Amino acid sequence: MGVAPAPSSPVQDPDRHSFGRQDSDRTGPDRAHWLRVARETADDLATDAAAREQAGKAPVDEVSRLREAGLLALLVPARFGGGGADWRTAYAVVREVAAADGAIGQLLGSHYFLSWSARFFTDPARAARIERRSAAEQWCWGGGFAHQEPPLTLTGKAGGQVLDGRQSFAAGVLVADRLAVRAVRADTGEPLAVTVDPALPGVRVDGEADTFGQRLAAGGSMEFDAVPVTVDDVLGSLSADEDVLSPLTALASPVSRLLSVQLRLGLAEGVLAEAREYSRSGQWPRHPAWPAEPPRDPQTLTAFGELTVLTRSAAALTDQAVDALLTGLERGEGLAYDEYAEISVLVAMAEAAASRAAQESTSRALDIIGARSMSTRLGFDRFWRNARAHTLYEPVSHRLRDIGDYFLNGAYPPFVLPA
Repeated sequence: MGVAPAPSSPVQDPDRHSFGRQDSDRTGPDRAHWLRVARETADDLATDAAAREQAGKAPVDEVSRLREAGLLALLVPARFGGGGADWRTAYAVVREVAAADGAIGQLLGSHYFLSWSARFFTDPARAARIERRSAAEQWCWGGGFAHQEPPLTLTGKAGGQVLDGRQSFAAGVLVADRLAVRAVRADTGEPLAVTVDPALPGVRVDGEADTFGQRLAAGGSMEFDAVPVTVDDVLGSLSADEDVLSPLTALASPVSRLLSVQLRLGLAEGVLAEAREYSRSGQWPRHPAWPAEPPRDPQTLTAFGELTVLTRSAAALTDQAVDALLTGLERGEGLAYDEYAEISVLVAMAEAAASRAAQESTSRALDIIGARSMSTRLGFDRFWRNARAHTLYEPVSHRLRDIGDYFLNGAYPPFVLPA
């Protein structure tokens, strides 16, 4: 199984977005700057992560921290007032933030995909208008394009269309300045990507009560009652029909799924880092069954070694997937379906590896620390709860099936946008 070949330096239209380079214009801050900002933001979030997670309030303050750091407009081209960063940088930022606070990492990742989705689903001029305004007003995006039943519906009315229905389990909606959702045309059943101002009459957003994980991802349900939708609000088709879906547009799925991968890796790396610091702190009591103090106990060392190998292996596979994806984005309209399929399968492999790394690391870290991990003050349990909640929403079993079907039968993975 290969990786999509390198691009042959396609000619770029100066008035069109570049998918791979993303119009940084060489005027925005460099990658090192944004990684430094991400680390500083993550350190800030880590100081009170356990307390904030236990309080479970809508993350209004946390979004303000992201906004003040310039991270909300990270992917917007510099010439439109944004950070001018590329997807490789955005993925690294999400992973860094997720290591400190998995829920905020998910919120930020969802925002990045939704705020950038106009480039996949609409024409360049409209996408540019959306991004300019998003950067100028520092919008935070929420919602999602995952298929749900019953779907939201768009119905034609005199002078336009109206949106009706309810969508559940969408990230970021409690703090969103703009919503992006999947809706079907009532007359044809075609699925469409639609943007909505949550301040419009007829829009109601409610939080998901009593969730045991990802409490600060601002997740909730959206209800729409005859909400007016203009032509400019409809980005484009979400149809999986190959007559409609180009290989380039199909990359929206692996772009989104790799954000989930970074979240899982961040959770795995975050819990291992905190467990390591706790083990070095001298607060860790010796267990009667251990032959040595925790930092020198053979079982403890072996467990850290196994989890480090597991997490680093998933990270290496993820790097391969990111490289392949960026190659595909650079190819633009020249991307072929077989190249898209290889990228999608490689992303599925990264998903499977990162899911295992997150679940095993966040679970076994509790065993390594022992009974002290029950302390809500230490907050080690939040990593396990966040990882488990996220993998419940996005189980990995169907990804493994897609990998096997591609390997054995050459079947292309389906176009599916995660929740």
